Amino acid sequence: MTRHPWLAVVLTVVLWPSASAEAHPVPFTYLDVRLQQGAVELTLIAHIIDVAHDLGIDPPERLLDETTLKSRGADVARLLSSRMHLAADRTRLELTDWGPVVPLPERQSVRLEGRATVNAAPGRLALDARLFPYDPMHQTFVNFYEGDALESQAILDAGRTRIEYFAGTPRGALAVVMQFVPAGMRHILTGPDHLLFLLGLLLLGGSLRRLTVIVTAFAVAQTVTLSLAAFHIISPPVRLIEPAISLSIVYVGLDNLMVRGGRDVRLWIAAVFGLFHGFGFAPVLRALDLPRRALGWSLVSFNVGVEVGQLIAVVIVATALSALRTRSEAAGRRLVVAGSIAVIAGGAFWFIRRVFFSGGA
Repeated sequence: MTRHPWLAVVLTVVLWPSASAEAHPVPFTYLDVRLQQGAVELTLIAHIIDVAHDLGIDPPERLLDETTLKSRGADVARLLSSRMHLAADRTRLELTDWGPVVPLPERQSVRLEGRATVNAAPGRLALDARLFPYDPMHQTFVNFYEGDALESQAILDAGRTRIEYFAGTPRGALAVVMQFVPAGMRHILTGPDHLLFLLGLLLLGGSLRRLTVIVTAFAVAQTVTLSLAAFHIISPPVRLIEPAISLSIVYVGLDNLMVRGGRDVRLWIAAVFGLFHGFGFAPVLRALDLPRRALGWSLVSFNVGVEVGQLIAVVIVATALSALRTRSEAAGRRLVVAGSIAVIAGGAFWFIRRVFFSGGA
């Protein structure tokens, strides 16, 4: 009998989890996607525990037996291929050309290789995969190769089932532009706080050239801080930036009501507060998952889209205001007052909500 029974209890508590983890390893899947001349090649390595679970094979070690793989290999290939979708330049690839399933006893895994033919080297690959949904902790490690060179890595899990890869070719750069210019336009045209700030800048009117210069100053300032955030040089916390954006909206509305004697400092307001709005785009960029190898192209393209979206807003709002003032100067002045009050109210509402009801996020 041990002289220290409490020691046995401690050792049992400490060692039991590790023994349990050894008996029940946390499986991962490994997927290599290789761009070759005229083809996209896939190499998939999956743990036998996962494959056996979904195919109802017990014990899982049977998958390491060549006899079992001969009879169930087609089922393994069908299972795994059905849970992966690969598109090249928005055209879905048919993943039907699979080789035999190969056992990897030293890794307690099986390997499957496939190939999809493409007419030309794609500029963009989009992979959707959730290979083993039964396990919420499961992860798939994805490597993208061009020839024999490893170019990008990503992890897919229950919270992220899609990854996009842009090739390091002119076609890849074009794919970046085609994706991120519309993304920038979409964000500015569907972002109510940015649009309300722009409306506040445009309410006092002016020539189309003057309004374009004001909005361009706003865009340049945004670009500066957006670039700093994208390259992780400066990344202020969202809980500070979002309320600051709200206050900038309040300020531009107040300035419209207080303007006297032809004073017009909207250019400076746009330039200064554009810096805050640029930082406000940073969470959007993170959500878009900018490709690291094409970060410059994607950032420029996104900014171009933002500028185009802002210019569209300028043309629409300036045309409407000009038409109203042409019909009635008094109605135009009343619109400036009413619009500025609405801008102040909107900014104040967002400020209160972001500070007191959502932690500033």
